Amino acid sequence: MSDQIKVDFDVPATMRDGTILRANIFQPAEGGPYPIALTRTPYGKDFFSVSPTLDSIRLARAGYIVVIQDIRGRLTSDGEWVAMSEVETLDGYDSVEWAATLPNSSGKVGMFGLSYLGLTQWMAAKAQPPHLKAMIPFVTFADVRDGVSWRGGAMELGTTGNWNVGAVGLDIILKRYKNASPQERIGALMALVNEINQLRLKGYYSLPLKDFEPLRKLGLGKEVWEQIERPYDRELTAPASIATSYDKVTVPTYNVGGWYDIFTNGTLQNFRAMRYEGSTPEAQQAKVLIGPWSHVNYTNVVGEQDFGFASALAFMNLQTDLTGLTQRWFDYWLKGIENGITQEPPVKLFIMGANIWRDEQEWPLARTAYTPYYLHSDGSANSLKGDGALSTEKPTHEPADKFTYDPNNPVLTAGGNNLMNALFTPGVKNQTTTEERPDVLVYTTAPLNQDTEVIGPIVVKLWASSDATDTDFVARLVDVHSDGFAQNLADGIIRGRYRNGDTPELLEPGKAYEFTIDLWSTANMFKAGHSIRLDVTSSNFPRWDRNLNTGAAFGTDSEGRPAHQTILHDAEHPSQVILPLIPR
Repeated sequence: MSDQIKVDFDVPATMRDGTILRANIFQPAEGGPYPIALTRTPYGKDFFSVSPTLDSIRLARAGYIVVIQDIRGRLTSDGEWVAMSEVETLDGYDSVEWAATLPNSSGKVGMFGLSYLGLTQWMAAKAQPPHLKAMIPFVTFADVRDGVSWRGGAMELGTTGNWNVGAVGLDIILKRYKNASPQERIGALMALVNEINQLRLKGYYSLPLKDFEPLRKLGLGKEVWEQIERPYDRELTAPASIATSYDKVTVPTYNVGGWYDIFTNGTLQNFRAMRYEGSTPEAQQAKVLIGPWSHVNYTNVVGEQDFGFASALAFMNLQTDLTGLTQRWFDYWLKGIENGITQEPPVKLFIMGANIWRDEQEWPLARTAYTPYYLHSDGSANSLKGDGALSTEKPTHEPADKFTYDPNNPVLTAGGNNLMNALFTPGVKNQTTTEERPDVLVYTTAPLNQDTEVIGPIVVKLWASSDATDTDFVARLVDVHSDGFAQNLADGIIRGRYRNGDTPELLEPGKAYEFTIDLWSTANMFKAGHSIRLDVTSSNFPRWDRNLNTGAAFGTDSEGRPAHQTILHDAEHPSQVILPLIPR
């Protein structure tokens, strides 16, 4: 380990079109050659956004040249920024190859980083720069339509508004008014701050969505408008979706995510694609690690739940942190150090409830027993006071449950896999307040006689009808503790018009359809004495946009109408949640 390091600021790199990007470089003060650890960020190389997951100084002291680069058009780098565009592929390739030629470089490059910094890894990898040898993407998506901008046909309004206004808006405004008068500049900044402050209370409620006021007023999020005009368009979102280009990725990846992360499904999907379908033996060396974390919280307390000190990213399983894990991964692939990391099981999961880490050989687990739990009631499952039940017994003759979904009074987001205003705390949130609403159907098992592990993907098959030509259905899996605390685990949404896939098809009012709701995945031990619960409703706002129930083109309505929903659970319509039970 080096006793001294040196830091060079604003080191220029010229892209193929002549645009100059700038980076800060941390490296041992003497010696070499050293491999490169590269990350490319839109959030500022001089700011805290990189530090939570990797200690650049520590990695440099361990014998790496750490390069933190502002991507095109952001902060200190030249050019125009277009979010999640194909230019990240070209610039990613050029940046890897530039970094490989830096003084004292060994010529081997690894990439690291979280969220958008994970996107820049995947985009570079699909261009196959010769000197890229390994990656460690953290909390990173696979498909823009699955947790980034869309989910189940609904818009990820919470993330879209928060990210465009609160996360990336400041630099855009500062550059736009760089040459303006001080009065104009401060006025523009005040307008931005006002929209950030008002987003939770007012901005998210803006209608119609095609004129989403918080962004329109500031001239931000130009990519958002194109997506609103072409909702759920696979061609439009493909350039930023690595799921369309897995066959082009040839390097090994260590994928890290969280059970309450906005990109849980993408992290697991990326791992599976590389591990089982990778185009090279190196790509098939992929690994995955999932903690109990959200997108912005990697401590042991996530929302209202303490998962124990060993769950924290800073000291996982009392063994290492993410910097240490990154160093081990890079030591093997970039330095050729035989440290045994490739011989370790490819899957490491945190099992909530038991609050332990567990190594596994595959995902999903081969020993999984996919078990349907059926919805039951006497027709009054509304709220915690209702008679909804959940069991493995198939329904026979049972009356349907009914509720009214009013988009003017939506069910508000309470925890979960969200990234919004900080008052919408991600992670665990007691659901009992939400479950007191009459427009939330609650189905609960009897207290369990033994510990029950649910580890893997979760799907709800919901038989339902509506008097609207388009509406939403939302489902949430809940662990009900012995004291009544209702811990949310996973949820999902399906927009009626997208029930059959990409091509929208309106509903026939009154007709029963089987809706498939993907709740993504979880890993939880329901302790003996706890109960398994499924909540069913029609909104989770502002995480997802409100379906206004009119059937009009997306984003065009300024007013909605109530929808009268019917949930069926009888022999012909066996509504169910399919749980991945793990034999004990």
